Amino acid sequence: MVKFAVIPANKTGIGTPIHMSSLEKQQNAGTYFENLDGLRFICFLLVFLYHSFYTEYDHIKSSELYDFVASGLFGHGNLGVNAFFVLSGFLITYLLIEEKKLNGKIHLPRFWMRRTLRIWPLYYASVLIGFVLFPIAKNLLGETPNELANITYYVTFLGNFDKIATEPDASILAVLWSIAIEEQFYLIWPIILALLPVRKYWMAFASVIIASLIFRATHQSMRLHEYHTLSCIGDMAMGAFGAWLMTERPKALNMIKKLKRWHIAGVYAAFISVLLFRYELFYWNPLMITFERIFIAGIILLIILEQCYASHSLFKLSRFKGLSRLGTITYGLYCLHFIGILVTLKITTRLGLNQELWQVLILETIIALVLSILLATLSYRFFETPFLRLKKRFSFRA
Repeated sequence: MVKFAVIPANKTGIGTPIHMSSLEKQQNAGTYFENLDGLRFICFLLVFLYHSFYTEYDHIKSSELYDFVASGLFGHGNLGVNAFFVLSGFLITYLLIEEKKLNGKIHLPRFWMRRTLRIWPLYYASVLIGFVLFPIAKNLLGETPNELANITYYVTFLGNFDKIATEPDASILAVLWSIAIEEQFYLIWPIILALLPVRKYWMAFASVIIASLIFRATHQSMRLHEYHTLSCIGDMAMGAFGAWLMTERPKALNMIKKLKRWHIAGVYAAFISVLLFRYELFYWNPLMITFERIFIAGIILLIILEQCYASHSLFKLSRFKGLSRLGTITYGLYCLHFIGILVTLKITTRLGLNQELWQVLILETIIALVLSILLATLSYRFFETPFLRLKKRFSFRA
């Protein structure tokens, strides 16, 4: 019998997609990067596939094809967390630089209100589901709730520190740690940028990256490296560095614009190599482990920059309209996709459609993805959009 909390503890390392909805595009005209919507969905899809392919059947687990797909192709799909953090650093810093140049200052209360209206409603809905509705659902299904997570950490956006110590019973809670880091970033980052002149922003970025490297070098723990703020914040600083270079250093912008196709192909090849061979490339030496996140963040940043600015890209993701549309609901997909996975597992178990390899690799994955998209679409249209409309009142533009 499949238990309601079925996702293994080591399969919940994902990050929060900071995306710009169609409504937000209208409110922030001039700062919308059309190719990043599709990139967000691809990053989510990697994370989704990392969380997929659960089975309790030994004959499936022992299959070479199952091992190749679950561990080989998508075993490091949690690198989507790195991508989302770099994206956050890039987008938020770009907007803050633009605001400071336009108005001569950063209006902190308005910035925090914009982020609150975007992040808090669905986040706290997810906390409610995890701590209240999930245990009720388990009881109704004849299972015993065993929630070890501390609700205080989650309501105060410190869930990543709770995640270091324990693994939540409710899978939906297990992924909220990254939103906690995002919110910590949103609290501190605009203050730093408000106090410094734009020309000196690089000092803040460099300081954060160095502090992150020192933390990783002095704390050789996988859970600390994955979930601690000081370990992850370097990803955001790398994204921020990219935004600053594109706005303040014309030579850097021109270099990205003129990237040759073989350079761009090399960047994507590097990311694919890391995705497939992460452990082989980094986990053989403490020094390599220390620099792993920064190195990966650099590759991801180059992908972001070439999608936004390169003149000779191999492809532009905005051409794939379906991906771009799905990219606008990525936040809901991130928060709610475990519901889609768990409901799918319950259905396929009841119907006996989880006993063959193809059912685990293909059927369950497709059903879970469709359910996740449906849930995220409903959430966006009927729950998130009313809050997004309020954001216009706090725009930094007149």
